Amino acid sequence: MCLAVPGRVVAIGERDGIPMAEVDFGGVRKDVCLQYLPDTRIGEYVIVHVGFALQRLDEQSALETLATIARMGLLAEEFGGGSGPSARAAQTEGVNR
Repeated sequence: MCLAVPGRVVAIGERDGIPMAEVDFGGVRKDVCLQYLPDTRIGEYVIVHVGFALQRLDEQSALETLATIARMGLLAEEFGGGSGPSARAAQTEGVNR
């Protein structure tokens, strides 16, 4: 499953001329491309899908969404934990991810 997940920008830089950010998704930090939102600032929340920040989001909405995703057990699955319900179902069905 690929979700669009909100996260908080904790650092901004550039890699090979491309604006990048380190984004915190409730304790999991990932590098994210800011090409679509180059004027993003540290401390802002962004919606990230497949490594790209696509939209800004207010803090309350971001935290509520992260809490919902975590309650569903999908946060670890989305970030490589592979232990959520969809991952277990795929393993049971013999589907390679």
